[in-house]
Parts: sequence; C-alpha cells; structure tokens
Amino acid sequence: MVEVTRSAARVTVIGTGAIGGAVARRLLADGHEVVVWNRTAGRSAALVAAGARQAGSVRDAALSSPLVLLTLKDYAAVGQCLAHLDIDLAGRTIIVLCTGTADDARLTARRVTSLGAEYLDAGIQASPEMIGTDAATIVYSGSRPAYERHRATLRLLSTPRFVGEAPEAAAIWDLALFGLWYDAQLGLLRALDTVRGAGIDVADFAHPAGAQLGHVVAAVSRTAAEMHDASYPPGPADLTEHLTVVRHLIELRAGGRLGDGGLSAVAARIEALVTDGRGAEGLTATIG
Repeated sequence: MVEVTRSAARVTVIGTGAIGGAVARRLLADGHEVVVWNRTAGRSAALVAAGARQAGSVRDAALSSPLVLLTLKDYAAVGQCLAHLDIDLAGRTIIVLCTGTADDARLTARRVTSLGAEYLDAGIQASPEMIGTDAATIVYSGSRPAYERHRATLRLLSTPRFVGEAPEAAAIWDLALFGLWYDAQLGLLRALDTVRGAGIDVADFAHPAGAQLGHVVAAVSRTAAEMHDASYPPGPADLTEHLTVVRHLIELRAGGRLGDGGLSAVAARIEALVTDGRGAEGLTATIG
C-alpha cells in the first residue's frame, strides 16, 4: 500500500492512457511525486520507470495524495472507480478530466462530496502532446477554493480557466465549444454538398465560403455583447428579411444527406417573433 501523505507535492493520477500519461509525465518533470493507478497495470509501467509510484488499488491511489486526478475515457469509467471508494476522503480534491454531459458532472460531484472530498470538473481542450504547453486549455468548475489551492499545479498542465461554481459548468463550456465546431464544419459540408450537386466547382466556391465564415468569426464579440445587453439591432437584415432567406434555405436543403441544420426550428422561432411585433430586430433576438 502506498503511504498516505498530505504533501502538497504529491499528486495521484488515476487512468494512465494518452491524457493521463501526458499529465503524469508533466508533473514528474516538475519534480512532483506522482502516484499512478490504472485498471490495466501494465499501462503504467513506463511511468513507474520514469519515477512514478504504482498504487496497489484505486482505493490506495485516492488515499495517497491531497490532489487526485481522474483522467479516464468517460464518466462510466469514473463511476466504476468511485464505486470502489467507501472511505473518508476529507481534505482531498478530486478532479475529473474527461468529456461528458452536465448530468454526468452533477452526479459525479454528488458522489465525490458525499465522500468528504472537494470536486472539480474539467474540460480538456488539448491533445495529449499539448499538455504542459501554452497551446493547451483546461477549464474547471466546482469548488473555487479547491481550484485556487491547486491552481499552481494545474498551471503546469495548461492555461487553466475557472468557469463557474456549478460542477457542470466546465462540461457545458466544453460541449458548447465542440458544438460550435460541429455546427460550423457541418454547415460548410452542407454548402459544399449543395453546390457540388448543382454542378458548381467546390474549389471555386471555397474562397467565398471562407470569407462568409470569417464574417461570423469577426462578429463574435459583437454578438455576445448584444446578448449581454439584450439589444438586437438588425445589422445587415432584420428578422422579416432573415425569415425569407431561411425559408429558401429549407427548400434548398430538403432531402439533403445532412438535413437542413435545424433551420425549420429557426424559422418557427423567427415567425413567432415577427408575429409578436419584433420583426425589425436582428437575428440575435432569436435567443433573446
């Protein structure tokens, strides 16, 4: 059994796959004492050879350090690990680093705090090779005191950002960013597929497509300010004009392999706003 300690220099990493291995190596490089545990013990052999200490069980791993990082593939794996813990974890902080839903984060937070530990959820916007570089960003939510207490250690892994005291805030932030990429990428694919179907050279279409996406990027701060201020100027078009274009797009995309991108729901929302006398507002009003 690994000796229990409260040393601030000791960190436990549970799950030594690609992300967990990168995290453990970065902590070792900074001189931290690192305790590791993996369900397949052999996957930790290289880390042990590099100086990490192997815990005999997930229970021993959790008891070994004041800071415990669960770098697992999903919340199902996290739940399986936590199910083996029926011990008092007071004085410890448990951080879960994986992608999941808001419900996943809330349920995990309840389980962790029921054991007496403080909880932080983390959304990783980095590949394994980016861990420990300025290119990596990891967002955290949950216990602000725990975040502040371990911030120096977390800074070794990425540029850390605390996004809220609700345990699910990091998961929502993470998924919202993923969703933004999917929306943009799938929107591009719909457009390319549509023009290709009309016999248009997609290479010729690529440059104006990039310029159009650039307009969205350039307006991000302005759009966020409109939401914050609940002010929806029409900009290049008001809602009545947008509705005409959206209806045309629905017709154009009918039967497309990637659907209409949710434009039917958007049209219904705009129609409701126009009926309510808000037709002169801009598109941001649809989420106002």
